[in-house]
Amino acid sequence: MAESMGNLRRTHMCGNLRIENEGEEVILMGWVQKRRNLGSLIFVDLRDTTGIMQVVFDSDVSEEAFNKADKIRGEYVLAIRGKVYKRQSINKEIPTGEVEVFVEELKILDKAETPPIYIKDNDEVAENMRLKYRYLDLRKPSMQNKLKTRHKATRIIREFLDDNHFVDVETPMLTKPTPEGARDYLVPSRVNAGRFYALPQSPQILKQLLMVSGMDRYYQITKCFRDEDLRANRQPEFTQVDIEMSFVDVEDIIEINEKLIQKLFKEIKNIDIELPLQRMSYAEAMERFGSDKPDIRFGFELKNLSDIVANSEFKAFSENIKNGGEVRAININGYGNEFSRKNISKLEDFAKTYGAKGLAWIKITDEEVTSPIAKFLSEEELNNIVERMDGKAGDLILIVGDKPSVVFTALGNLRVEIAERLNIIDENDYKLLWITEFPLFEYDEEEDRYVAKHHPFTHPVDEDIELLETAPEKARAKAYDIVINGDEIGGGSIRINNSELQTKMFKALGFTEEEATDQFGFLLEAFKYGTPPHGGIAYGLDRLTMILTNSDNIRDVIAFPKTQNATCLLTNAPAEVEESQLKEIHIKSVVEKDQ
Repeated sequence: MAESMGNLRRTHMCGNLRIENEGEEVILMGWVQKRRNLGSLIFVDLRDTTGIMQVVFDSDVSEEAFNKADKIRGEYVLAIRGKVYKRQSINKEIPTGEVEVFVEELKILDKAETPPIYIKDNDEVAENMRLKYRYLDLRKPSMQNKLKTRHKATRIIREFLDDNHFVDVETPMLTKPTPEGARDYLVPSRVNAGRFYALPQSPQILKQLLMVSGMDRYYQITKCFRDEDLRANRQPEFTQVDIEMSFVDVEDIIEINEKLIQKLFKEIKNIDIELPLQRMSYAEAMERFGSDKPDIRFGFELKNLSDIVANSEFKAFSENIKNGGEVRAININGYGNEFSRKNISKLEDFAKTYGAKGLAWIKITDEEVTSPIAKFLSEEELNNIVERMDGKAGDLILIVGDKPSVVFTALGNLRVEIAERLNIIDENDYKLLWITEFPLFEYDEEEDRYVAKHHPFTHPVDEDIELLETAPEKARAKAYDIVINGDEIGGGSIRINNSELQTKMFKALGFTEEEATDQFGFLLEAFKYGTPPHGGIAYGLDRLTMILTNSDNIRDVIAFPKTQNATCLLTNAPAEVEESQLKEIHIKSVVEKDQ
């Protein structure tokens, strides 16, 4: 039967005892990690959030405690009182390995059934089991350390922003639905029938209004919500570090945020980040890496072959170029022998998942240059391709021809996939850079129109403002993303700060005057009363923590995450509700329940 703590109150944490504590009487509390019964002695590894302490039950010290210890099993919750002694056999694998505690008093605070998952790191339990029993998964030291690192990161961020005169301001969770990009999570209003709130995708408009209000420097660490199809390392709800400043331009925001990132890496990983960070334009990033969030820890850069094969007999290339497409390639320098034809076929299947119709290849050995498309290429075209790609013996050249967006996406992802398969990326190497000069607009094929690349409030580069009415597709944005090892961990822009320019932006996006007023009238009205130049940035705290903890899964740095189906295996959310509850909020479900 479970006991109360009685008069026992914890004096030390399990992982904090050292040889300096020898001879002290201590009270420890925690979970049983492991139990070993040697007959005359019972050894228990007692675990709490700080680590493990070996405690010893000896009938010569306390017969009562020894007899009770015989009932102990894994994950029982204990309180023990005892004295610290130097261990005869030191365990150098744990920080507390020089000492042990001989128990004089034991209380079993709670019993435990055999856990459905092991409470140890690297247990290789299926993720669905880890998520279903998350409270057990979080007992693992590695998981607790990740949450502690997340806590430390938020503390450092708050301290840095406080020291730089930012004010933490909360903004509402129930806001107005606005077309800012991803699909909103909608919340029906009970007291306003037929009307809906939206959960915020970000506090974007409200933080701009705080700048209109004269707040000057704002920040908030807040939840944001996007009802979109989930991909790897995305969650329907995520935590954002939101920052906004008045009377600034791009350089001001980059300068202060570089110092913040530098402080995070120094205090959490003891890594000195050299400033200023590297910068790369969006156009250069796409040309070289096929991505606006390039991993620059390795090569395999893209090169354009369109001019070489424009008139080739290989119609998959030449016809594609005539129709406005491109042909680009990457060279897997020095690793060609790692890829058999079967392996290359697997790479082609991977490229096809990103829209590519195929994957041409050229392999270079000491004896020859081989390729299944060689018979369609002239000797001059083949030689020019090899020369353009700096081809040498041992190389493998991979080529995609398609519309530019597919070429960039397929090759950009393929170079990363190959680097991971070859295991050539050093996880302790951190390459940070800013991506700048994004396009202001991007073409949405589904909607058959241009949409904002970031959001409708992004300021155009000054010299491109006139392009809003003549050639909006050529306009660049005062926008910037910070990228670490192929992950965008933050992004922002200078905002439009007058209603005239904002109206032009809405017009370029296809909004009628009535639509713009209906959706954003309150913002346009605010801009009439004097708005400072302003801009900001937002970090994905989950993704940033993932990088700082060398995690490869964003769910590992979130206490209670959702699956890729946006469900919670622990609580079984989302769940059905009673008809009476739906009626109260004026909603009728059109989904038929299972018969």
